[in-house]
Amino acid sequence: MKMKKVLLLIILLVGGYSSINAQEWYTNMEQAKQVALKENKPIILVFQGSDWCTPCILLDRNVWSTDAFKEYAKSNYIMVKADFPRKKKNALPEAQQDHNNKLAEKYNQNGYFPLVVILNSKGEKKGQTGFEKISAKEYIKLLNSFLK
Repeated sequence: MKMKKVLLLIILLVGGYSSINAQEWYTNMEQAKQVALKENKPIILVFQGSDWCTPCILLDRNVWSTDAFKEYAKSNYIMVKADFPRKKKNALPEAQQDHNNKLAEKYNQNGYFPLVVILNSKGEKKGQTGFEKISAKEYIKLLNSFLK
């Protein structure tokens, strides 16, 4: 019985740490806009193909998943992900796919992947970029350059 309590405590501590360190990705733009307005933060909208787009996967690995970016983003951006997976096993619920399609119609009409759209807190487009072979800190500078 005591071992179960210790194991449960370890699981809770590890789970709590990973959620503290995790950045929050929104999948609903309206919800993200509300938070952005309330917190006066810009929105970073990322169009990606998580299971087929090599530059998208590299951007995730080299920027979004780094501690440097996660720490900075937590305090400075509202992150929105519009994923377009191709494999059946990764298919999104229909409502989410429809939502992502509408975002693409508005912000990614040319269908570029990855496409990173920088918006102000009201959802107005300030700039866009894609995969760049630069460090997470350099990518943050690039994103911020659109907000000046």
